[in-house]
Amino acid sequence: MSVLGIHHVTAISAKIAGNLAFYTGTLGLRLVKKSINQDDVKAYHLFYADSVASPGTDFTFFDWPNVSANQPGPATVSLTSFRAKRSSLDFWEHRLKSEEVYVERQEDRILFADPEGQRLALVADDGLPGTTVPWTGSVDAEHALNGILGVDLDSRNYHGTVAVLEQLLGFEQTSQGVFEVRTDSSIARLKVTEDSARRLGHPGAGGVHHVAFRARDDEHMTQLQKKIEEAGLHTSGFVDRYYFHSLYFREPGGVLFEIATDGPGMHVDEDMNHLGERISIPPFLSSRRAEIEAGLKPLPEPSYTKMQPA
Repeated sequence: MSVLGIHHVTAISAKIAGNLAFYTGTLGLRLVKKSINQDDVKAYHLFYADSVASPGTDFTFFDWPNVSANQPGPATVSLTSFRAKRSSLDFWEHRLKSEEVYVERQEDRILFADPEGQRLALVADDGLPGTTVPWTGSVDAEHALNGILGVDLDSRNYHGTVAVLEQLLGFEQTSQGVFEVRTDSSIARLKVTEDSARRLGHPGAGGVHHVAFRARDDEHMTQLQKKIEEAGLHTSGFVDRYYFHSLYFREPGGVLFEIATDGPGMHVDEDMNHLGERISIPPFLSSRRAEIEAGLKPLPEPSYTKMQPA
């Protein structure tokens, strides 16, 4: 019994308007859900993904304007990798440079950061399983990103992290410190390093809050929960996020993990052609809509403008 891959990665922004411009404009992702943090309703929770919000393509952000900057170190995610065609890497190098983003070009990937210092990579994914539906609002289909390949973890307990990945979540080691889980239609790749710094890192603006892995449905998630709890790890138990169902636990290396179901999906309360155009509030908070909306600052429109590299 293994997870199906990455479901989403959730990060933190202190400058959400600029964040929206960068991820929809520069990176060409679609804003598929403009919702609120269900545990902090004064904050937006924005979801960027492919055209139809396919599981495994969502990079999401909590809007916390007063949060401190991300502190890298043990117990944090140090890099999030997106998938791109190898033939598109030149396009992306030029596009990022034209937006004055510093890039480090390597043979099969591009390393860079968003305006708040969030460390990102575009990795050539030719031959890897997975399908997405390109969003062409800002980038033509031939160059659109293909979802999230995985993350790099700085673990405070390397062997504990590896045990969770291999024994509980079904990952297999493919090279030193690199672990993958594959199906015929998906892949997730995690790189684990042991960080011996005495001071733990702490997620903040420009950092990742948690990583979510895919479960097929509630039954699959319940089976995974049983394995995790029998291994002695505490979980949140079932959490209804409306767009998916969740289970949270902190792995021994210190990073917050989530198991999330593929459904119901981002289109459960919006037409697929109009995802992200209005503030979406789940039914269990709908009685507070007026209060919640009054507490949110207006956001600019997504930057769906095709920019050509210089």
